Amino acid sequence: MKESQQAKDEAALKYHSMGKPGKIEVIPTKPYSTQRDLSLAYTPGVAVPCLEIEKDTEKAYDYTAKGNLVAVISNGTAVLGLGNIGPEAGKPVMEGKGLLFKIFAGIDVFDIEVDEKDPEKFIQAVKAIAPTFGGINLEDIKAPECFEIEQRLKAELNIPVMHDDQHGTAIISGAGLLNALEIAGKKIEDCKLVVNGAGSAGSSCTRLYMALGIKKENVVMVDSKGVIRSDRPNLPAAKAEFATDRRDIETLEDAMRGADVFLGVSVADVLTQDMIRSMNDNPLVFACANPNPEISYEKAKASRPDLIFATGRSDYPNQINNVLGFPYIFRGALDTRATAINEEMKLAAVYAIAELAKQPVPDVVNAAYGMQKLQFGPEYILPKPMDPRLITKVSSAVAKAAMESGVARKNIADWKAYEDSLNQLMGYDNKMIRSFYDMAKADPKRVVFAEATHVNMLKAASQAREEGICFPILLGNEKQIRRVASEENINLDGMEILSFRTEAQLTLREKYASILAQKRCREGYTFSDAIEKMNDANYFGMMMVEAGDADAFITGIQSKYSETCKIAKDVIGIREGYNHFGAMHILNTKKGTFYVADTLINRHPSTDTLVDIATLAKDAVSFFADDPVMAMVSYSSFGADKEGSPLKVHQAVSIMQEKFPELAIDGEMQVNFALNKDLRDKTYPFTRLKGKDVNTLIFPNLSSANTAYKMLMELDVCESVGPIQMGLNKPIHFTGNESSVRDIVNLTSVAVMDAIVQQRVKK
Repeated sequence: MKESQQAKDEAALKYHSMGKPGKIEVIPTKPYSTQRDLSLAYTPGVAVPCLEIEKDTEKAYDYTAKGNLVAVISNGTAVLGLGNIGPEAGKPVMEGKGLLFKIFAGIDVFDIEVDEKDPEKFIQAVKAIAPTFGGINLEDIKAPECFEIEQRLKAELNIPVMHDDQHGTAIISGAGLLNALEIAGKKIEDCKLVVNGAGSAGSSCTRLYMALGIKKENVVMVDSKGVIRSDRPNLPAAKAEFATDRRDIETLEDAMRGADVFLGVSVADVLTQDMIRSMNDNPLVFACANPNPEISYEKAKASRPDLIFATGRSDYPNQINNVLGFPYIFRGALDTRATAINEEMKLAAVYAIAELAKQPVPDVVNAAYGMQKLQFGPEYILPKPMDPRLITKVSSAVAKAAMESGVARKNIADWKAYEDSLNQLMGYDNKMIRSFYDMAKADPKRVVFAEATHVNMLKAASQAREEGICFPILLGNEKQIRRVASEENINLDGMEILSFRTEAQLTLREKYASILAQKRCREGYTFSDAIEKMNDANYFGMMMVEAGDADAFITGIQSKYSETCKIAKDVIGIREGYNHFGAMHILNTKKGTFYVADTLINRHPSTDTLVDIATLAKDAVSFFADDPVMAMVSYSSFGADKEGSPLKVHQAVSIMQEKFPELAIDGEMQVNFALNKDLRDKTYPFTRLKGKDVNTLIFPNLSSANTAYKMLMELDVCESVGPIQMGLNKPIHFTGNESSVRDIVNLTSVAVMDAIVQQRVKK
C-alpha cells in the first residue's frame, strides 16, 4: 500500500515550512565584510556603474545580475492542474520553478505573482518591471488569455519571453515524436495526429508538430465537446486554427481509428485500450495529463505490443518532462543576450534533445538510472533529466540558433570554452544525490534497518520505501515499532518487521549462529558464543546480509561505531587484499564535489592503513563516475616536518605513487595547497597534480577528517552523503547518532547502489 494521503500532505507542508519558509533565497555574490566592500557595493561606489548604464543600458548586463536573472511570472489562473487558485496560492509552484532553473542551469530567479486577470493590465505590469530581467518565463496563465499575453510581450519587449506551459511540453514531446517516429519507421508527413486537449499546451504542441512536418489535414483536435470541426458554431479563433473539415468523426473514439499519433494534454482516463487498438500499426501515444495520464502505463502497454508510450510521469519510461528544455533554452538565450526566444531557437532545442537521446549513454547516466545500458529505442526516446550533457548540448544549440536567426546581441566565438563554462557553472546542487536515488529506484534491494524503534531510523525506512529505493526490513520489538509509528504518523505499509529476539525467530538465530561459528571457529567462536550474539541487532542484521537473506544493512544511530565496526569485521570481513576498511563522505559544495576519507573508522592510521584508505577511496571515487584527483593532506607540505603524521602521510604517498604510476595523487600537503590549484602550482610546480583540480582528500587521522566535514556541514557550505563504507565484503553502512532522516535515506541509496554492484559482479 502507498503512503496515506494525510502523511503525504503533512510531508509536503513540512518540506515547505521547515527552517526558512519557502524554497529559494537571495544571497550576495560580492565581498561585504569590510567598510570598503560596502562603500563599493552601495554608496559612493555604486554611482559609477549607474552612470555607465545611463550612457548605455546594455552595460546593465556587465554591472548587474540582469544577464542571469529570469522572472517567473504568473497570475495563478491555471496552476498545475489545480486551476484558478490565485497568485498567492500559486507562489509555491513559482518558487519551485525557480529552484529548477537554478539547479539545472545556474539561472537566478525572482518569482513574481501578479494579482491581475485582465490581459491588458497584466501585460502593462510585466512591461513595467521588465528592465530588471534578462528573460521572462510566463507560467500557469489560463487560455486563451495566455496567447495574447505572450504574443504582446514578445512583440513589445526586447528580452526573451516564453510561456513554458505552451512551449515546454511542445519542445520536449516534439523531440520524443521525432525519435519515436524514427523507431516506428514512419514519415512525419504521412502521420495522422489526434490531439486531446485544446488549451495552451495542446495548441502549441500542434503548431510545433506542424513545423516539424505534420500536415494540417492530418490533424484532429478534440476538446471536452468532441472533435473540433470547422462546422461547429461560435468556434473561438484559437480552436478554429486547428478545426478539421472532416464530417465523419464526432468523438475521440472516432478520431482514434487509423491514427498514428495520440497526444493527450487533457485529463486522466479518457483513453481506452480499444481506442489504442484501433490505431495504425506501431502507434505512438503521448499521454501527458498531470498527475495521472489519459491512460495508465500498464493498460496502454497491455493493449498492443507495438506501442511506443510516453507520459509526464517519472516512474515510467519516456517521461515528457519540461525540465529537459526550459532551463537550457533560457541559458542559451541569456548567454547570447537574445532579444527573443523565437521559433528557430525552439526547433534547435527540439533537434538537440532528440539527437542526444540517440547518442551512446555515458556511464554516469547508466549508473544514475539503475546500472542498466540505456540505449535508443522504444523505452528510451528522450534523454534522462539527470543527463549532464543537456546543459551543453541544448544551451549551445539554442545559442547558435539565436545568433544565426539574428536575435543575439552577444556572439559566442569559442564554443569549447562556452561548454566548459557551462559545466563549471553548476556549482552547489544535489544532482549527484538525485542520481543515487534514481539508480536505487531502478533496482531496489532488501535493506535491513537496525534500531528501528528510533524515530529517525523508522522515518528514514518509511521514506526510503515510499521513494522506491528499497524494501525495508525493520529489526526490533514489533510492539514498540508500531507504537512509535503511531505516535509519529509513520506509514509501515510495505515494510517487514522482524522481532528477532522472539521464540518465533529461534530457528533463524540458530541458522545464523551456526554460519558465524563455522566461519570464525579458529578465532575462538563457539556455537554458544554465536547464538548469544544473535540477540544483538547488529550481529543478527549483518548475518542476514552474510547469509543472503538481505542485501544491505544500515545501523549506527544508537550504536557506538567502534563496536559496530568490530562486529562488521567479524561477521562480514574485510575485502581480500586489504587489512583495513574505511569510510568516506561525499561533500557537494559551491566549488564542486569532494570526496573525504577516512571520516569514521581509523582513529590513528599507520602508513599501511593510509595506503589502504587511499586505495579504497580511489576505487570509490571511480565508482561514483568521477576521475580521482587525490591529495593526501597534513599540517605541513612535502617533507617540511619529518616526524609524526606528516611522515606517515609522506611515506603513504610514495607507496601510492609507486603502486599507481598513472594516478593523480600527491602530498603530503596543507589543505589550502590541495584546494587552491594556482597557489599549489606556483609554490610547488613539481607536483603530480599540476594543473589539476583536486576532488579527493585523504586526511592523516580520523580527528582531522571528521572535524573538517562536520565544520563544513555546520557552516552550511555543503551537503553531504555518508559515511560510505569502503572495504567490507558486503554492503554494511553506518550512520551517526546525529544523523537526520535525510542523511539516513541518502545513505540507504548508497547502500542499495553498493548491493547492485556486488550483485552484478557476482554474475
